[in-house]
Amino acid sequence: MSSSADNSKMWTVRVRKATLEKFEPEDLLPDTQPAYVSSWIYVFGVLTIAAFLMLIVSGLILTLEGPAWWHTSKYGHFINSLHLWNVELFFLFMVVHLWGKFWMAAWRGKRTMTWVTGCVAFFASIFTGFTGYLIQTNFDSQWIATQAKDGFNAVGIGAYFNALNTGQALLIHVSLLPIALGVIVVAHVILVRKKGVVPPIESSL
Repeated sequence: MSSSADNSKMWTVRVRKATLEKFEPEDLLPDTQPAYVSSWIYVFGVLTIAAFLMLIVSGLILTLEGPAWWHTSKYGHFINSLHLWNVELFFLFMVVHLWGKFWMAAWRGKRTMTWVTGCVAFFASIFTGFTGYLIQTNFDSQWIATQAKDGFNAVGIGAYFNALNTGQALLIHVSLLPIALGVIVVAHVILVRKKGVVPPIESSL
């Protein structure tokens, strides 16, 4: 039977202390919010997450059916268009959210990691969107891929990511990047809940 001192060195104990024991249920699922959250600038974070969830749902349908379906079926065209327009809305909401928080100095109050995870999510989204354009399997995607190939070769990463390899881009887009982006978004939301929503600059002076 190990002692409590020995138990404190177990990885499960360390993970629990680093995660669950640092969060109160009221922080993760609050029932009240500060009055300043009613401002429109605080809406765009939620809108970004809503668009991201719609991207996951429509992307899963497209993944299950495959490229031939979204090129030949009317329903496939609709889901493909729904996915595209949610990409547009996702980036619109995210950019407004990012710039809004930049001018509010959202890293104030020990919220540096909240800001960093948001920025990482933005850059990960750009590469996710890029791989999405590569797998359209049309002339537009072929043009983008041939131009990107020269750019990747110029910076020395063409051996690791071949923009002309549709299968590679497809797997990266539907498996690796959504999982990575989802983890970053969840971490970002958890940090927002832990540190609280950043107040306007005027209220913190």
